[in-house]
Amino acid sequence: MLVTANKSWLNEQMMAEEKDNSKQNVWSLQRLPELTTAQFLKWQRLLEERIGISITPQRQSFLQTNLGARMREIGCQSYEEYYQRVNSGTEGIIEWSVLVDRLTVQETRFYRDLDSLDLVKDYILTRPVDELKASPPELWSVGCSTGEEPYSLAMLMFECMDLLKLQVYFGITGSDISKPALEKAKKGLYPARKLVTLSEELRDKYFTKQEPGDQFAIAKSIKDRVCFARINITELGNAPMHGMTIIYCQNVLIYFRKWRRKEILSRLAERLRPGGLLVLGQGEITEWEHPDLLRVKTDKALAFIRKPDKN
Repeated sequence: MLVTANKSWLNEQMMAEEKDNSKQNVWSLQRLPELTTAQFLKWQRLLEERIGISITPQRQSFLQTNLGARMREIGCQSYEEYYQRVNSGTEGIIEWSVLVDRLTVQETRFYRDLDSLDLVKDYILTRPVDELKASPPELWSVGCSTGEEPYSLAMLMFECMDLLKLQVYFGITGSDISKPALEKAKKGLYPARKLVTLSEELRDKYFTKQEPGDQFAIAKSIKDRVCFARINITELGNAPMHGMTIIYCQNVLIYFRKWRRKEILSRLAERLRPGGLLVLGQGEITEWEHPDLLRVKTDKALAFIRKPDKN
């Protein structure tokens, strides 16, 4: 009788679990309610207050899609319920990190902006050799996502050093607000589709195919020159970077209001060494000037050079 009772209890538990799963599956198939204007404004305000990013009304559907996808995954049935969850204790901190990752990590690839990289190449190749030897280049990739950009800069620097026939140390820092993105960057493993913009020569020189599958591992020589740091771009006053040779900041400023973009750029300008190069994304900022910077004369990229010190 004890065995029969245990079996009966087990069957009841399994049926209850199946019922719960069924409910969750039905919920996951249900269409989410529209994000109302009031709800959108509430989320918009939270995102701007916490991390500075501005979700414009034109991107309300983008916000709704990403909120909805995450809500389905965890079984949250209303935007208000999810709002309360991301604002509740330790669990909220973890959930907030997941959401920020969804909203800020964008698809990227190696050697994404060839014109800007050519500008960096010309800048390095025209530096006096004595200057490169005396003051090794320090580069900073702001908003580096999963690492393709700083690793691209590292490959470019190696190519430049080969052309100059120099064995010069250089260092690159990639920073981002997304912890999951940075963890991926540190691993240095990428699917084949991320390498399509690379020449066969660069791919063979700096990557090794992993078996089985289509993953490629970046060369140790590249990884050794790149480090990663979790930094909120709206809190650059706390960033340890100073005296940078090149600051590369593309596809980041588009998330912020105009006044905050200018504030961020002023902070970045402070962290350039005299003669240092600031590279931005085309169209990310207009009608902006800084007393210590000069615009690089080119139509193919948006960049600025820091003026020499007056003394």
